[in-house]
Amino acid sequence: MKITDTTLYHGRPADETGRLEKEIRTYDLLDSLKIDYLRLDHEAIYNMEECEERGEILGISICKNVFLTNAQKNRFILLMMPAAKRYKTAVFSKLAESSRLSFAPEEFMEEYLDCTPGSASVMGLMNDRENHVELFIDADVIKADFIGCHPCINTSSIKLKTSDLLEKYLPAVRHGYKVVELSSDA
Repeated sequence: MKITDTTLYHGRPADETGRLEKEIRTYDLLDSLKIDYLRLDHEAIYNMEECEERGEILGISICKNVFLTNAQKNRFILLMMPAAKRYKTAVFSKLAESSRLSFAPEEFMEEYLDCTPGSASVMGLMNDRENHVELFIDADVIKADFIGCHPCINTSSIKLKTSDLLEKYLPAVRHGYKVVELSSDA
């Protein structure tokens, strides 16, 4: 899909008409925490190739977010990893100390993160008030100065400091994280 508008906005939209409540809640929380962010509005995107194109405009790599569950569907994991790395179930299952991890059904993503497929994001953890979801972050994501993600909807992408995510956002939403090192081999 050709990108037609590359305008970057500082902060929330001036006109919130037509925006979903979950997106506005994301901006409300970031603003209340005094987290600075850039925003790029775009058509809905559903794959990492399109995310990478938007990330280039923002000057970052948009994180790949993988929402997983175990066979019993009583453990849920959100994995943030660089777009360039390939998710390997067997490798990550060992790191997470869980057997048989698989992609979680859409209904759990909506229930716990208030996100739909294509818009899974660390920002969704603000909706997980009972801490059903564990967060794992690849070490390369932690090392970057900035991260890119969706504000719970895949029609915008935001760029914020990684330190703000780790030191302000995650404590505010009462979620910790575990760092993992995923292999770069494809």
